Amino acid sequence: MKRIFVILTLFGVVIPQWVIATENDMQHEYADNNGVRIHYVVTGEGPLVVMIHGFPDYWYTWRHQIDALKGAYRVAALDQRGYNLSDKPGGVAAYDMQHLVGDVAALIRDQGEDSAIIVGHDWGGSVAWNVALAQPQLVDRLVVLNLPHPRGFLAAIRNNPEALAGTEYARRFREGSPQDPDIFFGMPMTPETLSGWVTDEDARPKYIEAFERSDFSAMLAYYKQNYPDLWSGDFKPARMPPNLRMPTLMFHGLADEALHSDGLNNTWDWIDADFTLMTIPGAGHFVQQDAADYVSRHLRLWLDARRD
Repeated sequence: MKRIFVILTLFGVVIPQWVIATENDMQHEYADNNGVRIHYVVTGEGPLVVMIHGFPDYWYTWRHQIDALKGAYRVAALDQRGYNLSDKPGGVAAYDMQHLVGDVAALIRDQGEDSAIIVGHDWGGSVAWNVALAQPQLVDRLVVLNLPHPRGFLAAIRNNPEALAGTEYARRFREGSPQDPDIFFGMPMTPETLSGWVTDEDARPKYIEAFERSDFSAMLAYYKQNYPDLWSGDFKPARMPPNLRMPTLMFHGLADEALHSDGLNNTWDWIDADFTLMTIPGAGHFVQQDAADYVSRHLRLWLDARRD
């Protein structure tokens, strides 16, 4: 029987900080996807959890959640292609969704597993949805942060002008280049501007270093290759995807200005398994950092309740 768990918006969330793991706690590994090397860190023992970051970010975004899980899970957090220590193949087509999904599959294979718990945020959330839709045999449980289900995202865009307006940044990314002086929310793309969203003063220098090693053209290629042309008068969505059959958890920071919460509506209709939605007021797009303790604790509780 299909079970639905919707946890209502929670007020007054206290956000203390977890003790942060150092990189000395991690093993640095590389998975190979048809000649493209994907860097990832891994720590802990137990069921494999694969964590996928978004834009502009890198594996370190998951530091709080890694600490919360590593006592009972083997956690692998990757740098998506184009970012930090992963390879940066040339050409927009190299960032097609099929290759991003393949990078995740390559990591799972590299860890000697047939499947994993998949966790994704932003573009990592899009990759997570697509892994679950295209290769569901790889996904034991699915966790997505601040990226609505593809059907919910499109429904919000069609029905809410405010949701469509929130996508204008993506239109600039699709049409522009890293050399444009105002491409990034009125600023140029530099390691410093790309890390401007990071509120943790200790983490910001790490982000600047990671973005110095990253490829800005690759970052925009995710949008150029995969983001639909929502602003065209003749835009027609692709065939709607099938329902998912794995337990699914979503976190959504309600202060997200780019991804409207209307996109969450009816998600439960597209998942034929237990589904849990947690909305967090005051937390923005980078909910795994804005509400780090809350996300970490509830992610661990949700996963523990579904241990085989």
